Amino acid sequence: MIKMILLAGWLVLFVSCRPGTDPEVPGPDDDLTEQIPKPALGYGSDGPFTVAKSEVASPLFPGRSIEIFYPEGMEGPRPTLFFCHALGGDQSSFYQGLLDFVAMKGYAIVFAPYPTSGVTIEDRYRILWDSFQRAVDRFPDIITTQKVGFVGHSFGAGASIGLAHRAFVEEGWGASGRIIFAMAQWYSYELTPTQLSNFPTNTKMIIQVYDEDDVNDHRVAIDVFKNINIETSEKDFVYVNSSVVADYEYVADHGVPNTILALDALDYYAIHRLLDALIDYSFNDVLTAKAVALGGGDPAQVTMPCVRQECMAELVVTDDPSPNYQQSRYMFSCSDFRNPRSEFCES
Repeated sequence: MIKMILLAGWLVLFVSCRPGTDPEVPGPDDDLTEQIPKPALGYGSDGPFTVAKSEVASPLFPGRSIEIFYPEGMEGPRPTLFFCHALGGDQSSFYQGLLDFVAMKGYAIVFAPYPTSGVTIEDRYRILWDSFQRAVDRFPDIITTQKVGFVGHSFGAGASIGLAHRAFVEEGWGASGRIIFAMAQWYSYELTPTQLSNFPTNTKMIIQVYDEDDVNDHRVAIDVFKNINIETSEKDFVYVNSSVVADYEYVADHGVPNTILALDALDYYAIHRLLDALIDYSFNDVLTAKAVALGGGDPAQVTMPCVRQECMAELVVTDDPSPNYQQSRYMFSCSDFRNPRSEFCES
């Protein structure tokens, strides 16, 4: 059964049909389309740093390395994000746009691969945790555990919640700043109701779901969002919708965070911009960043860009999310027996 789940996850990651696989390579319709560029200034714009990378052997995934992306020439260890990838997404190149963005802004981000097959869910969680711990131990000149975030996609988003609790509560990481940024979340294992009820008070969180995702039931993310004990003012649930602007399709499906499939305005404005502001608010105490990161629907948060007087669909932000579709729409429904929190699903 586990192998079936793994195979499905691998296929989903790679059959997603976001257009624009490589914006630098012209396609047959490029004379008709115009992509929205990344922000030139402010949240979501590139930072001033060149990206450097260090590696260390994975402790439990033979032949693979943990990769740490960070700003070249930085002085002292940097606030650090720990990235949990989707099933099948075990190459950092699948998320290169996001990893580079974080490092260019002046922070470190750790990418820890885990196997797609041949191991259990519990094994994957252990590989992720041991990899993050090894990175912390080996690179104290790059990584600080005083300001820490967990970022995840799909399987990794589900894992990021329990791993964040372990880091924040059991290990004391993030005493000066803690964030969670979960995208298209799969089921969360190793996460009890008691753990959900005792996250530290300085934890900030954004959970994102994508309207055309037919893989992971939005109820899975809604459950965690509603039951985690983070103050309403310090968390937001974000619906990202598809758009067609200047004949270019911005498809909000399960593969949005995979920047090989596309690196476009959905990444720049829905993911990078909000994550950038969340980091600034949590790690740097910049209060004006809250309107963009956790604005509860503030125009600064939900407004998306335009080109040729056509605008992308606004983000939909709520503190009381509800599902838009039936569970039958999804490959992995919330009430599935494989979900250890199926009793908390909304009908």
